[in-house]
Amino acid sequence: MKILGIEHVGIAVNNFEESSSFWRDIIGLDLKVREEVDSQGVITDIYPTGNGKIELLMETYPNSPISRFLKKRGPGIHHICLEVDDINKAMVELKEKNIKVIGDHITKGAEGYKIIFIHPSSASGVLVELAQKI
Repeated sequence: MKILGIEHVGIAVNNFEESSSFWRDIIGLDLKVREEVDSQGVITDIYPTGNGKIELLMETYPNSPISRFLKKRGPGIHHICLEVDDINKAMVELKEKNIKVIGDHITKGAEGYKIIFIHPSSASGVLVELAQKI
């Protein structure tokens, strides 16, 4: 698999207005898009930085992955996303190397990316998302 770069850093938040003000008003980033990803149970606010993005994640329903994360750990960095050139090839390589992934198949994420998540137990405690732009 070829890593093209850091696509984004995902940050779990309790409240968009409170969290967005830091990224928008203090840091000076412009909101690109707010998008609901029903399959993940989140609404995302995406802030481009030039060489990647900040993705704020807020739950859309109780017991979603973000909801569970917030209950257990509180707001903060949720995952790091790496852009890959070929998500299907990446999935095959991960399975060949006995890397634990979350879910059985590639899904659609924010901005239409094809995504998979690597379980933190296989990545030094970090939830890693791999994404391919389509």
